[in-house]
Amino acid sequence: MLHFKQHTIGQSVWCSGVGLHSGLKVAMVLKPAPQDHGIRFLRTDLPDSLAICAHYNNVIDTFQATTIGSAGIAVSTVEHLMAALYGCGVDNVLVELNGPEAPIFDGSAAPYVRLIRKATIREQSGARRYLAIREPVVVKEGDSSIIATPADQFQVHYEIEFPHPRVGKQEYSWELKNGSFGREIAKARTFGFLKDVLRLQQMGLIQGGSLANAVVFDDKEVLNVNGFRYSDECVRHKILDFIGDLALTGLPVLGKFEVRKAGHTLHSRFLAELMDTQGYAAKAPVTMPSHYHLSPGLSAIA
Repeated sequence: MLHFKQHTIGQSVWCSGVGLHSGLKVAMVLKPAPQDHGIRFLRTDLPDSLAICAHYNNVIDTFQATTIGSAGIAVSTVEHLMAALYGCGVDNVLVELNGPEAPIFDGSAAPYVRLIRKATIREQSGARRYLAIREPVVVKEGDSSIIATPADQFQVHYEIEFPHPRVGKQEYSWELKNGSFGREIAKARTFGFLKDVLRLQQMGLIQGGSLANAVVFDDKEVLNVNGFRYSDECVRHKILDFIGDLALTGLPVLGKFEVRKAGHTLHSRFLAELMDTQGYAAKAPVTMPSHYHLSPGLSAIA
């Protein structure tokens, strides 16, 4: 079902958690925002900082996460929150956080979905614009590819393949319908392989990573005591990441996407190609001052 009006959240809500890569505790507040505002991130720990537009041209790094930045200020690991906002149909929100990275929580988007539902979703008077795929767009790199074709809904078919007995080849098809993000995608957690985790930690990354916020594999098995949430949890999480990155177009999208063995870097490259093909200007929206009123009724999720 398509919505023809923009939406924001009904009240401000806050949360706190650990950043996956930084390992730092961060507090985050989601605030209602006016129509045509979009999603913007404001670092409250940096005096006089400007709010960064969640826009594909503000992506400054895609190694192991999506990082956006502007004017020397950056926010990392935004993809899970962006996916939750997109999946819940929220167009306009100011995200305030007192650190360099969004909380990872359990490695999925489900805690963010609960937070957004706690805030409630409010319809606004402004008309919602959609980005409709008008002609095929293809981006390839080696055996990885993303193909977009016209469709009257947002659809994703994702395929992955890893040489591990508990992963192997997985594929999943998903369409954005009422509640489908929460049911089918939001609970899928980020995943990794123990040998890669140890290497990345030596590089100073995933300092906050643990079995509490990721599915981790050794050479043969899943190390998490409770195993998978879905038998194909890995490919579902890749769809979650793709949704979060695609949300950086700043518009809900109508089209079918066939994705194979991709990641944040190819997602980002695809967005630039997609928007250029669609005739959108390459310039990112400007950063905005941090003059926003905190709505009453602040709720929390830990």
